[in-house]
Amino acid sequence: MPPKTTDIVEDEELDTLADETAAAARRVVAAYATDAEECVMLFSMLGIAPGEDD
Repeated sequence: MPPKTTDIVEDEELDTLADETAAAARRVVAAYATDAEECVMLFSMLGIAPGEDD
């Protein structure tokens, strides 16, 4: 059974992705996205920026 939205703790912090994981996610999204708009949308859904390099 999926968790209810009321079960989510609001103060819970989400861990940020490791740099390698974010870079790998960008490569996968870029490879499978059909156009730039879809690519940006998928980046947004994953919580990563398209050109975020540290």
